[in-house]
Amino acid sequence: MGLFDFLKKKEFEEIAQLKSQLERYKSITDIEAETKKQQEQLEKLIADKESEIKSIQDNLVKLNSDYQSALDTYTRLRKEISLFENKLDLIEFGVYEPIYEFEKSDEYRQEQNRIIELQKEMISSERAAICRTNWTIDGSETKGRASTKRYIKLTLRAFNGECESLIAKVKWNNVNQMKERIKKSFETINKIGESQTVTIQPEYLDLKLKELTLEYEYQLKKQKEKEELRAAQEALREEEKARREFEQAQKEAEKEEANYQKALDKARKEMEQATGDKHDKLLAQIQKLEQELQEAHDRKERALSMAQQTKRGHVYIISNIGSFGEQVYKIGMTRRLEPEDRIKELGDASVPFQFDIHAMIFSEDSPNLENELHKAFASRKVNMLNYRKEFFKVTLDEIEQKVKEIGLETEFIRIPEAMEYRETIAILSKLNSTEQPKTIEQIVADEFPTSLT
Repeated sequence: MGLFDFLKKKEFEEIAQLKSQLERYKSITDIEAETKKQQEQLEKLIADKESEIKSIQDNLVKLNSDYQSALDTYTRLRKEISLFENKLDLIEFGVYEPIYEFEKSDEYRQEQNRIIELQKEMISSERAAICRTNWTIDGSETKGRASTKRYIKLTLRAFNGECESLIAKVKWNNVNQMKERIKKSFETINKIGESQTVTIQPEYLDLKLKELTLEYEYQLKKQKEKEELRAAQEALREEEKARREFEQAQKEAEKEEANYQKALDKARKEMEQATGDKHDKLLAQIQKLEQELQEAHDRKERALSMAQQTKRGHVYIISNIGSFGEQVYKIGMTRRLEPEDRIKELGDASVPFQFDIHAMIFSEDSPNLENELHKAFASRKVNMLNYRKEFFKVTLDEIEQKVKEIGLETEFIRIPEAMEYRETIAILSKLNSTEQPKTIEQIVADEFPTSLT
C-alpha cells in the first residue's frame, strides 16, 4: 500500500466518522426545529384564545349592562303599573305628613272650595295652560288662535277629568300614591302637547295637589270626628254601667244592712232574758252581726261615694302578649265598682286572648291620672294617629317609675300569666311543620338573578 492509499484510507475513516457524528446530531437538530415550530404554533393558539376570551368578556360586559338596563326598565314599569293596581308597598310613598291643621272638618271643605275657585280663575284668565307658539291656519292667525283654544280646552278637560277621578278615590292608604298619579298624568299630557307647544302650568298642578290633600285630610278629619264621637258614646255607656253598678251595690248593701239590723235587734232582745251559755252565745252572735252590719254600711257608703264622685275610679295597666307581643301595655281607666269586669269585657271578642292585669291603681281623680300617664308615654304610642288607642310600647319599669313620680304606690305583677297564649304556643310547636314558606326576597331571587356575571 502506498503512501497515497494510506492517506486516502485515513481520509475515508475521518469522513465516515464525521458522517457518524452528523447522523448522531441530526435528530437533535430536527427536535429543536420541531420544538420551535410547536412553540410558535402554541403561542399563536394562546394569542387566538386570549383574543377569543377578551371578545367573550367584552360581550358579557355589554350583555350584563343591557340586562341591568332592561331590569331597571322592568322595575320602573312595574312601579308605574303598581300606581294603577294599588299594590305597591306603602313605604314606597313614605309616611303622610298633614299639611292643614283645621279644627273642624267643615273648614277643610271651605279651604277646598277656595282652591277650586283659584283653579277656575286660572282657567278663565287663560293661565292654567298656555301655548308658546302663535299658530296660523291657512295664513290666518284668528283660525290659529281658535284652534289653540280648542286644544287647550281639550287638554285641561283631560287633566281635570283624570284629577277628579283620582281625588274621588283618595283613601287613608293611598294619598301619596294618588299624588304620584296626578303628577304622572301632568307629565304625560304635557308630553302629548309638545307638538302643539301647549303645556299645563305647574301652578295649576299645585292647586290640584292641594285639592287632593284637602280632600284626604277632610276624610281623615271626618274619621277622627267619628272616632271621637264613638269614644264619647263609649265613655257614656261605661259611665252608665258604672252608675247602674253603684245603684245595684247600694241597694244590696241597704238590704243587707236592714237584714243585719233586724237580726241584731232580735238578738239583743233575746239576750235581755237569756242567762248562762245562751247569753254568751247570743253575745258572740251580736258581736258578729255588728261587724257584718258595719261592713254592709261601709259598702253602701262606698257605693254612694263612688256614684257621687264622678272622677273616682281605677287606672289599669294590662297586657296581651298573644295579641300584641312583649312590652306592649294598655293604660286605661274605669269607674266600675268591680274594675276586673271591665278587663274581662276588653278581652271578650275583639282579641284572641284574655288581657293580663299588671296593676290596678285606685285614684280619687282617675281621668287625670290616666291622662298624665298617656302624656308621659305619648311618643311611645303604638298607634300615633288615634289618640283613643291606649296602647304603648314601654317597659313595666318605666310605667312603675312614672306612677311613683306622681306620688302613688301600688303593686305591679311582673310576669303575665297569659295561660291561653302559652298553651296555644305549646300546641302549635307540636303541630308546626318543618317546611318554611319562602320569603319575598327568595321569591324575587328565584324570578330574576341580580346579575349575569
